[in-house]
Amino acid sequence: MAVSGGPIDVTVPSQRGSSRPRIALHRVRTLRPDDCTLREGIPVTTVSRTLLDLAEVVQPRRLAAAFEEAERLGLLDTTALHELCERSPGRHGLPALHALLDDARDPPETRSELERRFLELCRDHDIPRPLMNARVAGLEVDALWPDERLIVELDGYAYHRTRSAFERDRARDATLQLAGYRVLRITARRLGRDPDTVAAAVRALLIAPSPPARAPRSAQAG
Repeated sequence: MAVSGGPIDVTVPSQRGSSRPRIALHRVRTLRPDDCTLREGIPVTTVSRTLLDLAEVVQPRRLAAAFEEAERLGLLDTTALHELCERSPGRHGLPALHALLDDARDPPETRSELERRFLELCRDHDIPRPLMNARVAGLEVDALWPDERLIVELDGYAYHRTRSAFERDRARDATLQLAGYRVLRITARRLGRDPDTVAAAVRALLIAPSPPARAPRSAQAG
């Protein structure tokens, strides 16, 4: 891996290779065949092996960024990374990688499970119960407070991780906002790990002045 304008990082087993200009050489005790792959005909380390090596030379914040980028691009194989960690005892970067793997193991949740947990949050924090799976502007929304013109959309990772889902969600939000509704998206992870902050945000939006309802374009024309 190389940062733009910086040296190229090269991993080699044991004492093989010699230093060259613009090449940062990283010697490792072992480099198994399944730690390597080909990219445009060039031998490179796998994503898992690259993350393991990065974990020993970068700060946790940069490691987390690389982990998330691999996940976003669909290149991260958590099973392979876990197996690599298991057969790499003593590596200094293992604690940081284990933390990232633990964080990525949140089980996928169905829509009904997310809705149940959200309704429990509303009950536990004395938030008025919303209408669930109501239709607004031709779209079905997860939770709706019609008088306050507030919509909460519950985003499970399994159904919102792709580029097409990202674009679809933004198009939905734009349609709902043009219809005069505020939209708050809440992820499954945030709902589980920071429920008090989620509840405070919902409550604050419920008591804030709601935007005025927009009349149909034909009515506005007069």
